[in-house]
Amino acid sequence: MEDQNKNMILAIVLSMAVIFGWTIFFPQEPASDLGSQLGALPEGTLTPPVGADGVTGVGQVAATPASTETAEVMDAARVDIRTAKLSGSISLLGGRLDDLHMLDYNVNLGDDSEKVVLLAPVGAFEPLYAVWGWAGTAAGNGGGTPNANTIWALESGITLTETTPITLKWDNGAGLIFRRVISVDDQYMFDIQQSVENNSGSAVRLAPYGIIAHHGEPETEGFYLSHEGLVRVSDGELQELDYDDMPDFDVVPGDGNVEIVEVQENGWIGFTAKYWMTTMVPEAGTGFNSVAKYTAANNTYQADMRLPAMDVAAGQAVEMSTSLFAGAKEVDIVKAYEADRNIDRFIDSIDWGWFYFITKPMQGLLSWVHSIVGNMGFAIIGLTLIVKLLLFPLAYKSAVSMAKMKKLQPELKKLKERMGDDKQALQKETMAFYKKEGVNPAAGCLPIFIQIPIFFALYKVLFVAIEMRHAPFIFWIQDLSAPDPSSWLNLFGILPYDVSWAPQLLSIGLFPILMGITMWMQQKLNPAPTEKTQAMILAWMPWVFMFMLGGFASGLVIYWVANNTITFLQQYFIMRSQGVKPDVFGNILSGFKKKKAD
Repeated sequence: MEDQNKNMILAIVLSMAVIFGWTIFFPQEPASDLGSQLGALPEGTLTPPVGADGVTGVGQVAATPASTETAEVMDAARVDIRTAKLSGSISLLGGRLDDLHMLDYNVNLGDDSEKVVLLAPVGAFEPLYAVWGWAGTAAGNGGGTPNANTIWALESGITLTETTPITLKWDNGAGLIFRRVISVDDQYMFDIQQSVENNSGSAVRLAPYGIIAHHGEPETEGFYLSHEGLVRVSDGELQELDYDDMPDFDVVPGDGNVEIVEVQENGWIGFTAKYWMTTMVPEAGTGFNSVAKYTAANNTYQADMRLPAMDVAAGQAVEMSTSLFAGAKEVDIVKAYEADRNIDRFIDSIDWGWFYFITKPMQGLLSWVHSIVGNMGFAIIGLTLIVKLLLFPLAYKSAVSMAKMKKLQPELKKLKERMGDDKQALQKETMAFYKKEGVNPAAGCLPIFIQIPIFFALYKVLFVAIEMRHAPFIFWIQDLSAPDPSSWLNLFGILPYDVSWAPQLLSIGLFPILMGITMWMQQKLNPAPTEKTQAMILAWMPWVFMFMLGGFASGLVIYWVANNTITFLQQYFIMRSQGVKPDVFGNILSGFKKKKAD
């Protein structure tokens, strides 16, 4: 029995160790080391120039002071964006997509006035924007190419909507006419068709490009369970780079601190946050240079999509189509884009974690249950029930083994008395006794070890899936991605006291307390260990868990309460079917009576 308790303690301690350590020491997703692929641009590719604000493709470095460039962006004419999910505008200065709000998502729960801002112009808080252009050699660009400082004219369209695209036009005055047709679907995907018409009388060589630029390192949650920073896929290989990794890139002469990956056929690149993403995607089958770039002079982070150079004969025209995803990482939407547009591994823009092979189907199952019950909290409970049903054969075998061991406690006690202090002999005789009775002392711990990856997979789903954000359950739980807002310090709201001053570790809510109680109840079904240290660790474990997980997402704690309750009921009735009659609360009452009598 002591071996079983040791195994159980080991499993529980291992669970907690993995909770706070596994994502620190192990990668979140199997991803290749693409840094070793840094090299020169392939033949036929032109490098966009570096400009006034440090962003590739905006003119000469000393041409315009940053303050002037900021004023130009703020004062430039704009074209409105209005869809069912998005609002914002496109600046005619550079044709920048630098103003985008997500109408389905509020910054704060219950406040419809302030929507989540995804893109913001230079001069705003944490500027993030997308810009497109053409690069060309000094001798062969036909008198100039459009960049982020170009003033475009609105040729057609008034407002960009799901049904009305817009066309921007710029004539360089030397025979080259550039157009940019921008359209948007009913979700979060923009399509950008760039074209150039050569009336210059001589051939030119140009290369289209797209850029997503961050001015300054953005604020992130800083939580190791969710990647925030640059993300890209290059011919099937996923790479995730934190913002503080980018200043460490090697310096490429004439291009700054960059890491370049040559994509042969399929890929995409952009920046991701926990719930939102801005990503550039070329057409499937198109090769390009995927460039992660940092400019120290003005602390700018870039994700560049540099496409191959194109020869444009006199009197001819060429075009290139690319896409920009700018929106929420809703699983069904991202998955649909991956399938419909053949975007390789687009679903992996969501950080599924180390147990991705469990996390992905777990999310799908949770989404299916949610579609039936209509409440994410009850969906979590339903998912827990399904998982417990799937694991029931293992749980049954474990409970039967534990019931047998509880029956054998009197015999084991006699054996220990007979062996005295000879621990080696006791161990040998105990194992022989187990074998004779057909009992496996480790069987009771096997479900715990199996549930560790399942627990982390579900935790990952609850942490990164936007479907959990501001999702209500019942009563006071109105955001399953946030900790339980109730507190025992004011009797869960009964007393009219504000307890916001108290740290989360101490001001735990009702569900964390229920988690501790149900864990304790489950523990009481097992025989108490005879070794004092083991007994003390097991006795404290439920309450340590209660406080440690009190600040976790309430959805996770609800899962744990449901899991503990179902496990307790399973084990209780299985043990009774084996002739063992555990009396959890009776033991407590008898303990109180004994103390009172003493």
